[in-house]
Amino acid sequence: MNFESFVLDHEPAIRLGFFLGVFALIASWERLAPRRALTVSKALRWGSNLGLVMLNTALLRLLFPLAAAGMAAFGAAHGWGLLNHFQVPLWLAVPAAVIVMDFCIWLQHVVMHAVPLLWRLHQVHHADPDYDLTTGARFHPLEIALSMLIKFATIVVLGPSVLAVVLFEVLLNATAMFNHGNIRLPASLDRGLRWFLVTPDMHRVHHSVEEDEANTNFGFSLTWWDRLLGTYRAQTRSPQETMVIGLRGHTALQEVARLDSMLLMPFQNRAPAPTKMA
Repeated sequence: MNFESFVLDHEPAIRLGFFLGVFALIASWERLAPRRALTVSKALRWGSNLGLVMLNTALLRLLFPLAAAGMAAFGAAHGWGLLNHFQVPLWLAVPAAVIVMDFCIWLQHVVMHAVPLLWRLHQVHHADPDYDLTTGARFHPLEIALSMLIKFATIVVLGPSVLAVVLFEVLLNATAMFNHGNIRLPASLDRGLRWFLVTPDMHRVHHSVEEDEANTNFGFSLTWWDRLLGTYRAQTRSPQETMVIGLRGHTALQEVARLDSMLLMPFQNRAPAPTKMA
């Protein structure tokens, strides 16, 4: 058994192990050095947000049993994609694939804000009245399914290896929990990290109720795309500790913090799409 086969066979366990490890680390960090005072019962929010995670995981395994790593293996076996066609060496193909897939996720995120129909799905993520590591996994099942289809298309065109796809998935999940964490970083460390990695203070700007602030800082992992393409914003007008998180028009707890209401939210569409791009 070669290394690629090993990674493919153990992909669920690898991803789960990293998820649980990073979750425990960020959750502990949030308790020791919180950035903001939370306003909603953590038991209510975490129960709903993590319930959505479990529902999405089951749905993906049901609809897409091969998952992204399986699609990468299938594409490699048939020679699909640019990296397979040109036979790029692994040492170059893996980081190149991770960077390109990160850009595709950034672009997908921008489109989710710009297209009203897609915003109906994505507003579930933004309607969270508080901001902590569980916010990073709070997505409507239809958005998760659409994201997987986009990921499949990216894999078919790009031709990344199984290793690159699994590495990308692990990094995406880890950085999403990190940059949604209610954690305090020293200002100097935050400034240094921002040159390549999205920090919690940077991404929290994106969760502001203010339209011009919410349409910035779309990155989940790398900061380069926002900096290069004009959507980077350093800070909100209000201090990070007191800025308002969430969506205008979505303030009732039974709507924004209950699992059943979160699932119905796209079909009610009471929040306007933030269409003004910074």
